[in-house]
Amino acid sequence: MPLFITFEGGEGCGKSLQSRILHRRLEQSAVESVLIHEPGGTPLGERVRYLLKQACEVPVSPLSELLLFNASRSQLVTDVIRPCLDEGKTVICDRFTDSTVAYQSYGRGLDITVVREVNRIASLELKPDLSFLLDVPPELGLSRKRKDANDRFEKEDLDFHQRVREGFLKLAAEEPRRWEVIDSTMPKDRISKIIWEIVNRRMKS
Repeated sequence: MPLFITFEGGEGCGKSLQSRILHRRLEQSAVESVLIHEPGGTPLGERVRYLLKQACEVPVSPLSELLLFNASRSQLVTDVIRPCLDEGKTVICDRFTDSTVAYQSYGRGLDITVVREVNRIASLELKPDLSFLLDVPPELGLSRKRKDANDRFEKEDLDFHQRVREGFLKLAAEEPRRWEVIDSTMPKDRISKIIWEIVNRRMKS
């Protein structure tokens, strides 16, 4: 049975690295899988990604952020995620709707009901089977990033990133059967081993 697996967390938590490691291990185990990221994954999504993350000279309001993320998401679900799941492939996504709730609602202050409804529409009501939260204190996560990184979100102050972290932890507490919270201050090899053990159990259940 194919799984829809998402990796979530704040800046510098290691989710992109761990999603790549998991994808490689699944492929080595002859499990068909695809690795994608948000925003992006389609021609439209990659253009939106640039506007949201790198084009810091372009002002983007919190509501515009919400709508742009979900425009990219809608295309990704329609063109990639849903077709791959229908073909029996496991899909690993570096960020999904939970990131939008954490960043745009808890971080930016948008009404959480509005954020969740826009997410629901754009995702065609698709929800992950399994979500990993790689939890790390914001000050440590930000220290892992390149100092010259031109990223709109990395440039936010520490209070913003703390609110995002708190948002992720609240989301995980609301749905403990879907979420696996992992201490991302542990060694990378230890984290990847824990993730692999959890995914193996889910695939066999």
